[in-house]
Amino acid sequence: MTTAVAPSTSLSAVDRCDRCGAQAYLRVELSGGGELLFCAHHAREHGDKLREIAVHVHDETEKLSDTPTVTTD
Repeated sequence: MTTAVAPSTSLSAVDRCDRCGAQAYLRVELSGGGELLFCAHHAREHGDKLREIAVHVHDETEKLSDTPTVTTD
């Protein structure tokens, strides 16, 4: 018996860059069915080449530019 688990649509802190192990913000789905995960640094470094070979790219690097809300008491 095999059980397939659908990948999460969003990336979380447990998703790690395949190059350096940092938190992943980019998922690249390949035509052969595999996927690669990259941190923002490596996504920028290899982004153009990755987009050439990708079937689908899920990019969450915009999360890094979000400003957190700070409340004061």
